[in-house]
Parts: sequence; C-alpha cells; structure tokens
Amino acid sequence: MGELEGLVAIVTGAARNIGRAIALDLAAGGAKLAIVTKSDIEGVNAVAKDIEAKGGKAIPLQADVSDQASVRNMVAETIGKFGRIDILVNNAGVRPESPLGDLSWDEWRNVQGVILDGAFLCSQAVFPYIEKNGCGTIINIGGLTAYTGAAHRVHVVSAKAGLDGLTKALAVELAPRGVTVNLVSPGLIETVRGKSSTAVPAHHKKRTTLLGRRGKPEEIASMVRYLVGPKARYLTGQTIHANGGAFLP
Repeated sequence: MGELEGLVAIVTGAARNIGRAIALDLAAGGAKLAIVTKSDIEGVNAVAKDIEAKGGKAIPLQADVSDQASVRNMVAETIGKFGRIDILVNNAGVRPESPLGDLSWDEWRNVQGVILDGAFLCSQAVFPYIEKNGCGTIINIGGLTAYTGAAHRVHVVSAKAGLDGLTKALAVELAPRGVTVNLVSPGLIETVRGKSSTAVPAHHKKRTTLLGRRGKPEEIASMVRYLVGPKARYLTGQTIHANGGAFLP
C-alpha cells in the first residue's frame, strides 16, 4: 500500500520529461492517474501502459488546457472513470524563444494561455471535487527563469512568474477548504525539447549548478510526490526550488 493509495491525480503535460516522471512516481505511490496531453497521444498512451504494466491504473486523455470547454471535458472524463479527484499537477507548458521586437501578440497569448491560463482553468475546474475529500492538493510547476529572467523569453518568464502569484492566491483562498497549493520550480533539468522550443535554451549555456550536473525529471517528480502526500499537509503557498543550487533565493 503506497501513501497515495485510493487517491486520483490529474497530471497535465504528462507525455514526456518531467510530466511523465511525475505521473509514474505518483502511480508508484498508489494514485490512479489521468495523464493529459494536447497533442502527443502516443506519449500519454505509452505512459499509461507503463503504469498499467506495474499494476497501476491510468487513463490517457487529450485536452487543451487553454480552452475552458476542453478542461471541463478532461475533468468530467476523470470523474467518469475514477469517481473522484484529489490531486492536480499543472505541468503543461511551452518554452519558445523570441526577441521582444519579433514577438507577436499571438505568440504571447499562446504561452500565457497554456502556462498561466491553463493552470487557472484546471484549478478552477477540479476545485469542486478536490475540496470534498479533505486532503486535496494542487501543484504548479514553475521554472528557474521566473526568478532570474532570460533573454528572448519575456512571454515564458512572465507566465511562469504568474504561477507564483497564482499559487499564493490559491493557497490563501483554499486553505479553509483543506486544500494545499504549492509550486515546484525546476532548474537545469535534462529533458528532451519539443518542436516549439529551441534545442538548447540560451540561458542554459550561462548557468551552472553547485552540484556540477543537470537534474533528472525523476528528482522533480519525487518532490511533487512528497508535496501531495500525507507528510506535507502543513506545507502550502510555498515555492520549492529544485535546481541543484543554480539559483539561491
């Protein structure tokens, strides 16, 4: 029996990298998973199969977190399958780079829509369900540049910084309902970049870690698993920096 036995989690952006690692670790803790992607159906199917092969329960879902109707359908499908929701991990994100002079309004809105609007829409949609159980939790996945800044990433930095404010606001509002809300901010993690991101972000070339290596997605996942578990019920409204000492707040 894992510490998350009987709980149901939704993880967005879960087809690969940090999202995939989070889904697998929560499943290892006993949680049932809704694994969400916007477009990588093959990826979420593979994660679901990995979980099922180890005796867990998971459903792959397709949803656009920037679209309210799509988010509501995602939540309805999760409830229809598992009957409850206890954990939400807002991991969906995009990280394109563009100089300020070349950044279009559509590009700006797309990044805000996925990262910040998506976290809001998902949190709002799951709230009626996670407050019922007395141990609900929301985890937002932030990013190092929200605190350090980065060239050619004004849209991404702004959206990720907004998650910090969203986390604090939700923590204050939802604490009386027994729901905790925290943010995990990864930095310099070894991940496979998608089509919308550069192969090697410029800010990665300028930063090093005190530990002398890049982090692994599994190391972020282990922090998320702790924060959603029974031993972290006194933690809320916090930002946890997991970056090997690349940034010291």
